[in-house]
Amino acid sequence: MINATPIPILSDNYVWLLSRPDSGSTVIVDPGEASPALAFLESSGLECAAVLLTHHHADHTGGAAEIGKACKCTIYGPAQESIPSVSHPVGENETVAAAGLAFDVLSVPGHTRGHVAYVGHGHVFCGDTLFAGGCGRIFEGSPAQMFESLSILAALDPKTRICCAHEYTVANLEFALLVEPGNVQLVDRLTSARTTRSAGRPTLPSSLEVELATNPFLRCSKPGVVDSASRHAGRRLEAGVDVFAEVRRWKDLR
Repeated sequence: MINATPIPILSDNYVWLLSRPDSGSTVIVDPGEASPALAFLESSGLECAAVLLTHHHADHTGGAAEIGKACKCTIYGPAQESIPSVSHPVGENETVAAAGLAFDVLSVPGHTRGHVAYVGHGHVFCGDTLFAGGCGRIFEGSPAQMFESLSILAALDPKTRICCAHEYTVANLEFALLVEPGNVQLVDRLTSARTTRSAGRPTLPSSLEVELATNPFLRCSKPGVVDSASRHAGRRLEAGVDVFAEVRRWKDLR
């Protein structure tokens, strides 16, 4: 059991702070800026034992160096990307241990060339690979890479809590309804997400079980998604990566 607290930063990012209920130390994930995380540490009496970075974009790394200096902690990040603040590069099949916590590293490229995710204690910290109701744009990889990365995440325990790095849920679900308008669970989820956001609360974490039922990027073999993607493409598409690529293209154009 861990506490996973999302701290809002910038326009729509979250920094995640992770700790055991009985621990005085924490792990910080993807600090795009330092001051909100440092303020949380001060107010909660926690010490930062490590920083985990999923990829090199500044809205995920911008505060890492300052936190590392202030807290004298190790900064972990993807070995295949150049991030100056990283003191300990990590990759597939490695484990990060800090603050009494341990996370396995998964390679999930597509959004960026060396993007990683951290899995442990019933949670996955997936940066910009998998979002609640959506997935990240493909900036440095290929649709095939991103589809494979999402397939890796989709194979985790369905109870896994999805801790992504942006509050995009309502917009993602609105698009998802265009793709799969007959999905009753999706309609209910969008209604709930709108209510949550209207109250000023985060929609995260999600769960993999919910994503598998409502996220079109994880449902590229479902007949409704295949049919919608094929209509949008103007030709019949094969279930799987072809459908994924078309749905991602469709979302990019909105």
